[in-house]
Amino acid sequence: MNTKMLGALVGDIVGSVYEFHNTKSTDFDLFYGASKYTDDSVMTLAVAKWLLEDEAHTLHYLIYCMQELYHNHPNAGYGGHFYCWLAKDNPQPYNSWGNGAGMRVSPVGLYAKTLDEALALAALTASVSHNHPEGVKGAQAIAACSFLCRQGRTKQEIKEYIEKTFCYDLNRTIAEIRPRYSFDVSCQGSVPEAIIAFLEGNSFEEVLRLAISLGGDSDTIGAMACAIAACMYPIPEDIAIRCDSILTDDLRDIKNRFCKLLDERTT
Repeated sequence: MNTKMLGALVGDIVGSVYEFHNTKSTDFDLFYGASKYTDDSVMTLAVAKWLLEDEAHTLHYLIYCMQELYHNHPNAGYGGHFYCWLAKDNPQPYNSWGNGAGMRVSPVGLYAKTLDEALALAALTASVSHNHPEGVKGAQAIAACSFLCRQGRTKQEIKEYIEKTFCYDLNRTIAEIRPRYSFDVSCQGSVPEAIIAFLEGNSFEEVLRLAISLGGDSDTIGAMACAIAACMYPIPEDIAIRCDSILTDDLRDIKNRFCKLLDERTT
């Protein structure tokens, strides 16, 4: 079964215990008893459910999937404005540039058959709430990285595309960023950093550790970086099994059905 879908979920679950207790080291335990899935995993799987069940990719059904999973998992740690958006009868975009747009988009990069489709679907996933240009840009950048990885592009090719298309500064290292990096929930302040963690790491686990070691919004940076990394590197089996076991049955079912769809689309 295609395991790339687990990338974002692993980054979220491992990062969950470090979001408010940051580490600035790559030498940390991946799992604790408190390790859990958060809103990042829930909304990522809402996007996967949308792609699975709505071939027309309507905004109405995307919102339905997001609200349905929110109601099933109301205590997953949603941000204040987004929490209010999810609870409304007729939610409207609120011009957010938050990194929620980037953390939930990874299924798009796995699903799309062309780069243009990846960019268009990513914009849709952001537009229902995070319709600020930086929110849309963050979602598109993460989706594009994942798609380009799937196509076998090199890291240098991916870096050049992202820099040219989205004007992110990727000419920094994690060691340079880490000392002064603090909690930043904006796309512009976390999406480039997640991409840099991917560019710098030489295995899935190294990308995961680099991303979490930045501190800040650890689960979301981990989710974004690992979503990309899973398209280039295998997820270690023990890590995949542990994270899969932390998901609830309904979330695991969506994940498994989406993985099956990905397998069908590549045969």
